[in-house]
Amino acid sequence: MEKVLEVRNITKIYKTYKNNTARLKEVFLNQSFHKEFIANNNISFQLYSGETLGIIGVNGAGKSTLLKIISGVIVPTSGDIMKYGRVTALLELGTGFNDEMIGYDNIYLNGTLIGMSRQAIDKVIDEIIAFSELGDYIDEPIRTYSSGMKMRLAFSIAIFSEPKILIVDEALSVGDAHFSAKCTQALKLRKEKNMSIIYVSHDLNSLKLLCDRVIMLNQGKIVNDGSPENVINDYNFLISQLNDNKEKVTSKETQKSSFGSFDVEIKKVTIKGENSKSNIISSGEESSIEVFIDANKDMPNMTVGLLIRDRFGQDVFGTNTYYHKLILDFKTDQHYVCTFKLTLNIGVGKYSITAAVHSEKTHLNDCSHWLDYAADFEVAGICGEQFVGLCRLEPRVSFSSIQSLESDH
Repeated sequence: MEKVLEVRNITKIYKTYKNNTARLKEVFLNQSFHKEFIANNNISFQLYSGETLGIIGVNGAGKSTLLKIISGVIVPTSGDIMKYGRVTALLELGTGFNDEMIGYDNIYLNGTLIGMSRQAIDKVIDEIIAFSELGDYIDEPIRTYSSGMKMRLAFSIAIFSEPKILIVDEALSVGDAHFSAKCTQALKLRKEKNMSIIYVSHDLNSLKLLCDRVIMLNQGKIVNDGSPENVINDYNFLISQLNDNKEKVTSKETQKSSFGSFDVEIKKVTIKGENSKSNIISSGEESSIEVFIDANKDMPNMTVGLLIRDRFGQDVFGTNTYYHKLILDFKTDQHYVCTFKLTLNIGVGKYSITAAVHSEKTHLNDCSHWLDYAADFEVAGICGEQFVGLCRLEPRVSFSSIQSLESDH
């Protein structure tokens, strides 16, 4: 597989000063008055042709700094970046635009800044404008654009510049649902043409959907590099640790996707269709999911939750006892079962169940146990009316004649 990017031992250190006086003292007294902040610490990885690499991490983990180094906006303190092709980056909305110029002229300005020739822009400018869906606004100054409109134009220019590597940093979170879906589809098509993508987002589902591989950064270092599902599971664990003031959250060495304080522990999860009596279920069939739990200490006011994921690791449905106003009290050495009865109105396919025990709404609050892939099941066939997609919405359909569209209002 062709290598398009090598990141070799990249470190970026910033000097921080208490105030400007300390900065001046350092210059004139030839003494150190600063502290060092290591934004990136000895980061190395490779990117290959046609690969989509996700980068994930909490705020301050070093993601934006790394992307700016790769795109050439800033230089590293040490280390090397080897690029084998043109890089286009969507980092901050408005970068590369002149607010006083109209959108049409900004296409030439921005396109030139990212390495396109005027002839290359001439060939695709109509496609850029059509993809952006800005209509007559293309002849209005950029200062009149909303953030979503700027994103539309910036993304359209970037995607039609046909770079070897495209860097996308949270840009898709600004647009509306329609345009975000359109961008995702465009990225998939470019990926099929061997364009490589580095994608940074807090939207875990989009990372699972788009990425072949995900890197997790924490405190400036790479702490995990692997499949989207495995890395995102570790990310959930990290979030639980960061939100656990008592520092009780641990993981089981034998179960990488199992973590918590284990004050209350999930022992087993089962799913069974009312008719099938097994974990092979028809869409629309009444089903029971049972979560078997042991209490290792008294834990009042707790919540049991479950999450159904499809074969791509995308979250399909989640709920918990907190939302159903069910208060759970656990007593030491007692055994419990929490049963969720539901009609599985989801599409044909294979699914997994994640279960959790925690306090309040989410596992971010006092996580006793989070267990990924606690059970799996298959939806094979459909009860009732046929449908396509992830879920059955059970529409009520009517049909009648009207005089005109206007008379209907």
